[in-house]
Parts: sequence; structure tokens; C-alpha cells
Amino acid sequence: MVPDTERSMKTQQIDEIRYKPIGIIHSPFKEPSGTPIQSAGASGVEGRVELFPEYAKGLKDIEGFSHIILIYHFHLSGKVSLEVVPYMDNRLHGLFATRAPARPNPIGISIVKLLKVQGVMLYVRDVDIVDSTPLLDIKPYVPDFDLREAQIGWLAKELNKLGRTKDDGRFSR
Repeated sequence: MVPDTERSMKTQQIDEIRYKPIGIIHSPFKEPSGTPIQSAGASGVEGRVELFPEYAKGLKDIEGFSHIILIYHFHLSGKVSLEVVPYMDNRLHGLFATRAPARPNPIGISIVKLLKVQGVMLYVRDVDIVDSTPLLDIKPYVPDFDLREAQIGWLAKELNKLGRTKDDGRFSR
């Protein structure tokens, strides 16, 4: 185990981390405004995940999973603030207590239903992602790994708003 002070010093030495997209996500949403804010609020919305050909072998056996986790870059997110008024509330919250897209590292995650795989194209449903969003990674969704009994803080009182709440552009460039 690394002592906290040593770990802190090692963390401070990291200047930059770079990721290269492995594909592009296609959806009916051409801009952030109007896009559902979570995949649970995008029920029935279909899209495609186009993997770049050099990553095709990585799709082997993925069709056995009903759902996948898409990890992507919020390429249209705007200025970062450490306190935000999130979509489903009208009060200020700390950024890390929200899922607002304008973040120090603008990384998004969505769990989508995998409908079929054709070559490097994955057809998915429940897409809450803007068209042409750069894809960083794909992981299989495994309920035994990913599903937890959890407390959801301030969101517990606001979940009834999910189905009707859409992006209003407040976190975009």
C-alpha cells in the first residue's frame, strides 16, 4: 500500500492524459439542446455506434450482452464550474454530485441496449448522446458487477422529472 503523501506526490507529477477515439456515436440528436439527459430518459431512441475498423476484433462475443456501457467524450460541453444548477433541480450543487456534462474531464457514460452487431456497427436503443460524439470505450453491462443498492442524495426527490427533462443548452459551448 502506498502512503497518502507518496500517492499525492505521484498524482501531482501527471501533466496530461490523452485518449484517442475508437469510434463515433450516431443518434437523432444534432445538438445538445433537446437531447434526453440520461439513457433512462431516452427510452426507445435508437442510434448506432460505429467502431473504427482497427478495433473490429474487440467486438468478438459482444453480441451475447443485452446492454453495453458507452464511454465517450462530451465534445460540445462548455465552461466548467465546480458548482452547477443541474437539469432536474433549481438549486446549486457541487459538480461531482451531478451528472452535468461540463466537467474538468468531459467524459460521459451511458448504458444502452444492444440490438445487433453488423461488422463494426453496433445498433443500440435508449441513446441519450448527441450525434457524432467521439467514443472512447465500450464495456459490457453486467448487473452482478454494476447494480448496487444505493442512496441517490438530492436526486431522490427529483427522479419523477427524468422522462420530461431534456438538455436546455446550459452546459454547451
